[in-house]
Parts: sequence; C-alpha cells; structure tokens
Amino acid sequence: MGHRCCFTDTDDLELILSLGRQPLSNAYLRAEQLEAEEPVYPLDLYVSRSSMLCQIEVVATSADIFSDYAYFSSFSDSWLDHCARHVDTLIGRFGLGQHSLVYEVASNDGYLLKNFVEKGIPCRGIEPAANIAEVARGIGVPTETAFWGEATGRRMAREFGKADAILANNVYAHVPTLNDFVEGFKQALAPEGICSIEVAHLLKMLEDTLFDTIYHEHFFYHSLFVTRNIMAAHGLRVFDVELIPTHGGSIRFYVCHDDATTHPDTPNIARVLELEMAAGLNTLKPYREFASRVEGIRDNLLSFLRTAKAEGKKVVAYGAPAKGNTLLNFCGITTDLLPYTVDRSPHKQGLYLPGSHLPIRSPEELLADKPDYVLILPWNLKDEIVSQLCAIREWGGRCVVPIPSLQIL
Repeated sequence: MGHRCCFTDTDDLELILSLGRQPLSNAYLRAEQLEAEEPVYPLDLYVSRSSMLCQIEVVATSADIFSDYAYFSSFSDSWLDHCARHVDTLIGRFGLGQHSLVYEVASNDGYLLKNFVEKGIPCRGIEPAANIAEVARGIGVPTETAFWGEATGRRMAREFGKADAILANNVYAHVPTLNDFVEGFKQALAPEGICSIEVAHLLKMLEDTLFDTIYHEHFFYHSLFVTRNIMAAHGLRVFDVELIPTHGGSIRFYVCHDDATTHPDTPNIARVLELEMAAGLNTLKPYREFASRVEGIRDNLLSFLRTAKAEGKKVVAYGAPAKGNTLLNFCGITTDLLPYTVDRSPHKQGLYLPGSHLPIRSPEELLADKPDYVLILPWNLKDEIVSQLCAIREWGGRCVVPIPSLQIL
C-alpha cells in the first residue's frame, strides 16, 4: 500500500509504534530451516489521520500468510464453548432453522459450523487454507477453499444462494484488501440477513497495552467508531454491538443492509460509541500513550527471565500463539532464556517458533521436566491453561503471565 490508508487510500498515516523487523508470526520452522535466513518485515503500527483506522503497513499478502496455515481453532476448549454458545444465540435471536443458509468466512477446521450441521441447518464454510479446509470437510462441514471478497461473495450467492447469516470470527483484521472484503458481505447477504463479525477491540488493546496482538497477519485494529463508517461505505449498517472477553477483549458487530427493516439500531451502539469517544479514539492521544508503555513491559519480562536464570531457576513457555512470537521477537528472547515451549496442537509440535527458534514440544514433556516457572504466552487463555497445569503445584512450579503486566500466579 505504500504509506496509504487501506480504507480511504489517503496519504496521511502517522507512525505510532515500531516493533522492529520480525518474521511472520505463523511461519513456524522445521529443523532443516533453522540455518537458513528467515524473511523479516517491518512491524509498524499507524493511524490514518482522516479515517482514524489503526493499521500496519501491508508487507505480506494474504496468500503468503494463509494459503497453508498452522492455526487450528479446535485446540482451545474455551474457544469451542464460546462459539457453541454464540451459535445457539444466533439461532434463537434470528430464527435460523432448516430453511436458512449460513456462511462462515475463514471457517478454519469447521469448529463452529459443525454446530449448525448437527442441528440440520444448511451451512457452508469459506476457508483459504487448503490444509485446514480439508480437515473441515472430513468432519462433514461443506467448505469452499477460497479467499473472501467481492468475487467470492458474488459466486457464493450465485451458486448456493444469499445467506441469512454470515459469520466472521477473528478474520475482519486479517485481510489487507479491506473494501473488497466488506463488499463480499454486501453481495452474499440476503435482504434481511445479518452478519456477525467478531474481532479484537482496539479500545482494549490500547487500554491494556496488548501490543503482542500486533503482527503481520493482523492488518487492522478495529473500533465501532471506524467500523460504522467502513460498513456505511458499502451500503451496510452496524445495528448492534457486544463487548466480549475473548482474546483479551473483543467486539462483536451485528451488520445488515442499510435499508433492512427488521433490524433497528439497539442502544448498545450509542453506549459503546460513548466508551470509545471517552477514551479518545478519535484523537491520537491514546495511541501515543500506548506506545510509551510498551518498553516497560519488555523490560519487566527480560528482568524476570534474567533474574530467574541467575538464580538457577528454569523457565519454559506454554503455547505457540502468534502473539507470543511478537512478544518474544520484540524482546529479543531466544533459547538462552527460554529453552522451549509446549503446545497442545500436534500440528505445531516438532516445529520451531519463527525468530526466537524455541522448539515446540508436547505438554507432557513440560510435566516431566518440572520447571520452576511456566510463562503463558496465550495469556488470554490463562485460566484454561492454569487449570491444565495444576500438576506443577506438586513441585512448587508457578505460572507467569507477561501481559498486560508481569504476574507470577
């Protein structure tokens, strides 16, 4: 994009935070790749002064990142529960049934749509990663291997019909061609249909200094304030919004055609806009304050790890999330301070983290190794992970969370 806003195409981006040059956060390595030079790209956060859209410079395409992908949604129990509850809510609120048609954008391994399949509600996933789409089809979830956008939206409407509900969880931030992506909703949505779009909330990122949620796969950082304008530019309207706790604080937009008659705006719209305006999201002030706090988080984590090493204590990591790679690479942490990490996903075990080169092992190896501290990289799942690691209390082991501030649990 050069230095231009991805929504308005204006040349008015202000640099907020530079996290250095980093590899793609989901570009996990095999052992034979460790000696080769890794591609790294600038990881810089900008805000457009005209649209106030928070974004990074696009340095890698969706095809580079998502055509073969290591993230499978089905390895977090709390996420699966969250999605199953959301499906039940959608069915009850919008009267979805066997006469309906549901699409999910970036449907991953079928983790969510399987709930519709089990209830006999026609649905179809759209998933760009061929390896993951194949897994979804294997559990009976009809899935198209495609990137979402205007052309795909038109094709889906033509081949399968316009959808009564389109779901998009944690993908709205992942597409550099923002206007094309949103136009896909416009083309594929039935006249009185709804879109449910869930994404990390910019307000929480700024308030809690969640800088590790910035990585090359996340092109945008979204608020209601800006999303209303983006949707309006495509003949769509945000009619309801919810603030939810997933991923450290997310926002769920409910969207319809701007002339839909059955979806009046709810009072939640004014309430959340008021929160965002009170925090100054229409100004540059909260962004600059956010950037000033990031170095303190880095310094506290490095101090903890170096002190533990000097005292002869062993610290290992739990999880191999993309956010963990931003954190480790910004802090310059390698196997010198963290010998390895563990992850429940067999698709990641045996690989190495990009940049830091920490080997990814199975959780059973952590329990056998009996470390003094376990650094939880997916801190948004800390309650679930702490309960999984309750056995470490037997030898006095403790869990550590690095963000929003260093906590020894």
